[in-house]
Amino acid sequence: MYVRKNLRWGVVWRLTRRSLLVFLIYNTLVCLLYGPLNVHVLDIPWQPVALLGTAVAFYIGFKSNGSYDRFWEGRQLWGSIVNTSRVWAIRAFDFVQMPTGTAGLGPVELAETHRRLLYRQVAWCNALRLHLRRQTAELWDTEVAPFLPAAEAAEAKFLSNPPTHLLRRQSVELRELEQRGQITEFRQVAMMQTIQDLLNAQGGCERIKNTPFPRQFAFFSFVFVWVFAAILPLGLVEEFDSRAALGQYHVWLMVPFSVLVSWVFNVIEIVGHTSENPFENDIYDVPMTSICRNIEIDIRELLQETELPPKVEAVHDIMY
Repeated sequence: MYVRKNLRWGVVWRLTRRSLLVFLIYNTLVCLLYGPLNVHVLDIPWQPVALLGTAVAFYIGFKSNGSYDRFWEGRQLWGSIVNTSRVWAIRAFDFVQMPTGTAGLGPVELAETHRRLLYRQVAWCNALRLHLRRQTAELWDTEVAPFLPAAEAAEAKFLSNPPTHLLRRQSVELRELEQRGQITEFRQVAMMQTIQDLLNAQGGCERIKNTPFPRQFAFFSFVFVWVFAAILPLGLVEEFDSRAALGQYHVWLMVPFSVLVSWVFNVIEIVGHTSENPFENDIYDVPMTSICRNIEIDIRELLQETELPPKVEAVHDIMY
């Protein structure tokens, strides 16, 4: 996610340079044909161009709103994951206790149980992030495995949906804790509700990831913008040519104004396109790496650990 208040012009240039150069060359060619070469058959009335521009503006605005809704829903889902992870940690501490009158189970064993439940939650967050970005195979051993028992990490790595498997393991351990008397049935149900909340958030993220933005909207938005950019100079060139008071070379003023209008429409379309898929590890996506690290720090602080990883910092104004 880009975190700087204003986009650097270098970023804007990289996003729009190709289309801007196409607009510049095309508009210059139209002006050259109409002016010095006197090919006036190119000009068309301005009114239909203006009408088309209005329709295209509404259409790409609709697409941009839909794309932003997908991004914002993804960010809300990860915000709920942060809060639910904290709830899980607090409930693990307060609900999972030593059973009364059980010999051989002391504070060390209880602390290890808390640590295992909380570390598996950190592993789940990282596993979900890798699952959404399709990076499980390459980053599992460094991002997820350190928080799990070796056998459990090896078992989950090659499954089609590792995050679901980890939540299943949490559920199994809760049942075992209830059988040993370390958690009451009522508290087990409450912690299972927390697991359900995590599954709901995971399902929402997977829905966004696996359901692309409707291609008919995305495709025709692109087509309409370029059709409008193609006919815009044909409508403007006569308008500028008719303004004799502007001087001998007034017709050439059509080029910068037409390029500017085309560029604005194209930028709106690009903004909508870059927001369609918020889990692609792109510069405008939900910063899941940073969120997962913040969850890890919170949970490990609750475990009273002192050697904590640093927060993820923005690199070139981009938070991943």
